[in-house]
Amino acid sequence: MSYDLAVWEGERPADDKTAGRAFNELYDRYIEGEVQEPPSERIAAYVAALLERWCDITEDDEDTSPWSTGPLISEASGPLIYFPMRWSMAEEASAYAATVADSMGLVCFDVQQDLLRP
Repeated sequence: MSYDLAVWEGERPADDKTAGRAFNELYDRYIEGEVQEPPSERIAAYVAALLERWCDITEDDEDTSPWSTGPLISEASGPLIYFPMRWSMAEEASAYAATVADSMGLVCFDVQQDLLRP
């Protein structure tokens, strides 16, 4: 079981419902779309910041990475990353991921709870 977050570039939506709609539109375009775009510079920098704290699961010899898939950057397309983390580490990892997103001026959306973070 995994816990999913979405992080994207753009203005912070006014509320959770608006954020949910924005996420769905971005997901349909960048994740489900026919053409996979390379990650934007800001999203690539965000992923690099996450990987400074915890290694990519593809390099995790000690089973300490919270990421459920790898390489983590492969979950990004254009201005969006939609990524899963291990349920057992979700509380700590999602809090950190949300804090980093906020510090970089990115929007973080909790897909499970349909909530903006932080």
